[in-house]
Amino acid sequence: MSFPENVLAQDEKVVRHLHPHWFTVLLPTVVGVVVVAAAVVALLVLPDGSVGTVLLWVVLGAAVLVLLLFVLAPYVRWRSTHYVITTHRVMVRRGVLTKSGKDITLAKITDVSFRQTLLDRMIGAGSLHIESAGDSPDEDLVNVPDSDDVQQLINRLVDEDSRGRRGEALS
Repeated sequence: MSFPENVLAQDEKVVRHLHPHWFTVLLPTVVGVVVVAAAVVALLVLPDGSVGTVLLWVVLGAAVLVLLLFVLAPYVRWRSTHYVITTHRVMVRRGVLTKSGKDITLAKITDVSFRQTLLDRMIGAGSLHIESAGDSPDEDLVNVPDSDDVQQLINRLVDEDSRGRRGEALS
């Protein structure tokens, strides 16, 4: 689930490596605590005997299923989503079993904007919209920690890349 460093070019450096904001896994964590507490209560209150044993296995099976679907899956999805900003490009990698990714070179980025709801502002997150020139569609990065800072970072890197390319062209 970590980011593969071998996809970087020889002179390329990672400037920022982010996952979506931790707030995205807060609700699944609460669900996990509630499910475990409910399973413990069921263990304590179910009657002894064969009926109680069957009910206990049903409760435990349901708890495991809920934990897998509503706690573990969102956590794995969160950890396997990478927003990587390098000196050459912005990379997005998603997925565990089915992976997807997109690279947008800094030279192709035409605009970076961010959006924050009131809740986003309270937790220090937001969404970034990266517009790129060419045929590829724009990219939306959701629940980015410190989205306004990340937006400024990308804009700065795009400007530096543009100045560097202009300097090479003049040479």
